[in-house]
Amino acid sequence: MQANVGGADKWLRIVVGLALIAWALMGGPAWAWIGVVPLATGLFNFCPLYKLVGINTCRR
Repeated sequence: MQANVGGADKWLRIVVGLALIAWALMGGPAWAWIGVVPLATGLFNFCPLYKLVGINTCRR
């Protein structure tokens, strides 16, 4: 897996993911657990969807 998520994109994914997970833990809707996806893609610096469409937000 080559990194394709970086910069502001990475931090936005982490913040949104954590916010959704926190919402789910505080009694929010079950779909809020989808926050695991942006959190994981931000932490691993890799997004499979970006790979499919050829997007790369990492500095080279």
